[in-house]
Amino acid sequence: MTMTPQATMTAEQASAFQETFARLVANVEQVLLGKTFVVRLGFVALLSEGHLLLEDFPGTGKTSLARAIAQSVAGTSNRIQFTPDLLPGDITGVSVYDQRSGQFDFHRGPVFSNILLADEINRASPKTQAALLEVMEEGRVTVDGITHPVDPPFLVIATQNPIEQAGTYRLPEAQLDRFLLKASIGYPDHASTLRILEGAGVKAHETEVAAVITAATVLDMARQARTVHVDPSVNDYVSRLVDATRSVTEVRLGVSVRGALALLRAAKTLAAASGRHYVVPDDVKALAEPVLAHRLVLDPEAEFDGVTASSIVSQLLLETAPPSDRQAV
Repeated sequence: MTMTPQATMTAEQASAFQETFARLVANVEQVLLGKTFVVRLGFVALLSEGHLLLEDFPGTGKTSLARAIAQSVAGTSNRIQFTPDLLPGDITGVSVYDQRSGQFDFHRGPVFSNILLADEINRASPKTQAALLEVMEEGRVTVDGITHPVDPPFLVIATQNPIEQAGTYRLPEAQLDRFLLKASIGYPDHASTLRILEGAGVKAHETEVAAVITAATVLDMARQARTVHVDPSVNDYVSRLVDATRSVTEVRLGVSVRGALALLRAAKTLAAASGRHYVVPDDVKALAEPVLAHRLVLDPEAEFDGVTASSIVSQLLLETAPPSDRQAV
């Protein structure tokens, strides 16, 4: 059976996509002041059907970001505080025997939501961390041999504290690779801090934003983002960039094909968010560090010398020439 290829996004659709995306970002910025880039990354992850890893200090607004994104798309949100004693069933849910019916009833865990905030994910054991692998990749949970689908859209926003490493379990490369993007919110600038202090009488969990679109619209926008045109020269640029990560002396393990696909998928969404129905090299450059850096495994000696994955990606962007022209769409 032959499959009908999807039609490429039109310029009119890209313009409408940009307008809706801008309204979503502005809506969340009512809560997370002065952090436009991170908010945009959050929605890029959502509309690319990926997940977001935030490595940041406590009190920078990670929970507020997750709640505001969920409210903006009229979705549900749950928060899980990861601790060493957290069990996989505490995330996915458990089957409980009902004596009256003589059957096992599945009690859904907090993972069954549109936006899941996995707070301090590296504090839980590897077995508990792995409970998220299936649902992040396939959008479903299997308990006692029975599969339970998670209603889309589904976005995991996981956080980890870069300072306190005692009693934590480093995320394995297989799990890091499941996150489309990794970013940091950081502290607000002076002007944003003043605005936050002016509203100090309102607690963060009491702040709500109005819904901008519905969950169904999110799915429609995600489908549209997949149809953004990618010129062969841009595909070649992404391939050369990913290949370059595998030959750097300080890198023990470079970016996989999954990472290359992730970069292209995110670039499509960013292009549509910018009002274009085609990807340009600048889309790839803007997302290279958030998409690729956390997928690199550095040589221990290089890490000891202060080399970072972000600096390597930045250097590769300087050394890898982007395409100079684009074929007509």
